[in-house]
Amino acid sequence: MEASTESSNMPEEVIVVEAGQKRKSISDYEDSEQKVVQDQEKSKEHKPKQPRQKRVKGRLENDFRDKNDISNAEYIVENELRTVKPYFFEYRAYAKGRWMQRTLINVFTEEFQDRNEKYYRHAMETGLITVNGESTNPDHIVMNNDILGHKIHRHEPVVTGKPIEIVHRSNDLIVINKPGGIPIHPAGRYRHNTVIHVLRKELNIDRLFPANRLDRPTSGLMLIGLNSEKARQLEAEMTGGFIQKEYVCRVVGEFPEEEIVCEEPLKTISYKLSLNYVHQDGKASKTVFKRLSYNGKTSVVWCRPKTGRTHQIRVHLRYLGYPIANDPIYGNGHPWSDLILKGQTLNDESAEKVVQKVMEVATFPEGMWEDTEDKNGVKEIKPRCDECGIILTPDPSPKELFIWLHAWKYAGKDWAYETALPEWAEESFSE
Repeated sequence: MEASTESSNMPEEVIVVEAGQKRKSISDYEDSEQKVVQDQEKSKEHKPKQPRQKRVKGRLENDFRDKNDISNAEYIVENELRTVKPYFFEYRAYAKGRWMQRTLINVFTEEFQDRNEKYYRHAMETGLITVNGESTNPDHIVMNNDILGHKIHRHEPVVTGKPIEIVHRSNDLIVINKPGGIPIHPAGRYRHNTVIHVLRKELNIDRLFPANRLDRPTSGLMLIGLNSEKARQLEAEMTGGFIQKEYVCRVVGEFPEEEIVCEEPLKTISYKLSLNYVHQDGKASKTVFKRLSYNGKTSVVWCRPKTGRTHQIRVHLRYLGYPIANDPIYGNGHPWSDLILKGQTLNDESAEKVVQKVMEVATFPEGMWEDTEDKNGVKEIKPRCDECGIILTPDPSPKELFIWLHAWKYAGKDWAYETALPEWAEESFSE
């Protein structure tokens, strides 16, 4: 069983530490850190303007982000799913720019919507939510360099139970075939159930440095440095356009036989939802597509992204009218699908309508405070964790965790790696 877990707004950089507490909390979204803003304004008494505070970017001795708790991870793999045994934990994160000058209760209720205000006020009053390690009140104003903490009994979501295949290993590089359905690095709800933590534990390696990124449901090649220098070298090659990447996917319908080039600009229309689409103010993007096969219902398509925007292949295919057949965001049949039609470019107004529709139908876990009611107003009693009382929800099926998109081949100046094609990319595959 998977526990209903935290909504995602903790940044990727957040590293958390254990805590011997029996509660739960926040976080489910991968979000990069925002620019730090000035923490105090000039006072009404016209006191001299205070110099802007800057966050110290270096790591201090005993920095909370350096906590290594890999040895405590207990994995269970069964029914094609990987589970982490729930554990006591404390989320800790430096305040993000957009949180500053807001009350603590406002930050939690607006940014982490998996819990209601009643829960968050309780957590602040009982010391489960802290600022700089100290209990505080809901009206505390969040400032620059504040460290926000939230103590929980952590239930990570299940991920795919498929093994992580080692394609190549040298003294400074590991190349893997990542299965779809597992995130790369700790962020939001995921910590131990990530590629990096699984590999660190399996290979007994203290640190790994991924040089490229794949979405959680995407499978395929990943280049992981065994030191930061190697990762930086590969990242520089990628940003410089010196690495050729080839993907395969399975899309709805009969994709055209001729080569198709899509150069529509892409923009993140919601960081909170990690939602992206073709937008009139988007960044330049380019993807080349070529059909490999068609089975009468869906097509296998070869893809070469020339730029590296978030969800680029998935969005360009949606724009062209051939979305990835099992894409839970940009596929067909969703309540917001008629708002992102073939050939449609969004503006701010139409983008907001898409975001609002996605938010409208999004579900948040009930947590430990509220049981849902059926249509007759009767409370539905659901199984809960004995340790923390959080509602336990059924695990998803393995096929719900991945999409038909695979990073197939990567090639640099004097190297090249590739994987076997996934089963769904074979010409004989039937849905």
